[in-house]
Order: sequence, then C-alpha cells, then structure tokens
Amino acid sequence: MRYQKNVGGKVNREALHNISYGLYVVTSGKGENCNGQICNTVFQVTSEPAKIAVSINKQNFTHDFVRESRVFAVSVLSKNTPLKFIGHFGFKCGRDTDKFEGINYKGGKTGTRIVLDHAVAYLEAEVMKEVDVGTHTVFIGKVVEAEILTDEEPMTYAYYHKIKRGVTPKLAPTYIRKERRAIK
Repeated sequence: MRYQKNVGGKVNREALHNISYGLYVVTSGKGENCNGQICNTVFQVTSEPAKIAVSINKQNFTHDFVRESRVFAVSVLSKNTPLKFIGHFGFKCGRDTDKFEGINYKGGKTGTRIVLDHAVAYLEAEVMKEVDVGTHTVFIGKVVEAEILTDEEPMTYAYYHKIKRGVTPKLAPTYIRKERRAIK
C-alpha cells in the first residue's frame, strides 16, 4: 500500500470519526441538585491511581454541576440501550426538565446520582484538574468507586451511528456541521 501525502493541507474532519468512542451518561451534582447528559468522550488517563477524563461542552448544564461539585459519575451504556433513553439524556436540557424522573439510579459515594438503567458498569470520580479547551472543558478525575453491573456488551459510538442510526448533538465534541450545498 502506498502512502499518499496530503498535498492540499486540508483537514478532513470525517477522519476523526474513526477514533473509537463509547456512549455514556455523565452525571454530576449533590443530592437533589443533579444533572446528567449523554457523552461520548470519556477515557482512562492512568491506571495507578485510576484516573478518567470527560470532555463537557461549557454550555451544557452538567458542566456547571461538575465545575461546582468537583465530582462526576459515568454510566457505561449497553449496546441495547433504546434511542428514546439516549434522547432523554442527550437531547433535552436539565434546566427545563428533571432528567431523573422515572429513571433508575442510586446515590454514589461522592453524592452524585449514578444512572443504573441500561448501564453495564459505572465509575465515580473526584475532579483533580480541569483543562480549558475552548468550547469544552476536559475534567480529569480520580476514580473513587467503580462497579460492573452486567456482562452485556457496551455500546460504541460507531454502533450508535451505524446500527441505531443515532445522530450527534450540536454541542458534542465530535459534532461536524454539514455544509449546505447550493442547488444548481
């Protein structure tokens, strides 16, 4: 196979869709003051001690809760998670609706809520550092609790797009605006 040099110097942002992601519900807050959102950018940073990072858009309500409470939880979603459930946490704003109404969750070690519906595992973290990356903040947290809930297969972001035909919300770090083409 021959290597082809990018002579035009353009960045094909669609190439970024080949990076593997999962699909998660990230929650934060304390007690009754909590919110949650769908997130596809959660990753392990170190193993000893275990640290994870999440990238949250600054406009998202959950961002405010992570920044104020300094804690977050991640529920790893099963590939069998219905689109309606994903839409509930991904396409509604917690400023306008109680995202936990009718949802099975438990209180975590840090005081935030952990979503149990459709979760194969969860991790809870205390924020150690945050990195401003423009539209988003990357929160790096030390894992203080983690549990495997089922042996179901986790959902990948590719599966969400290709099999479930899910869409990417405008505020997601992986969102790519489709250019409108003029009709000739």
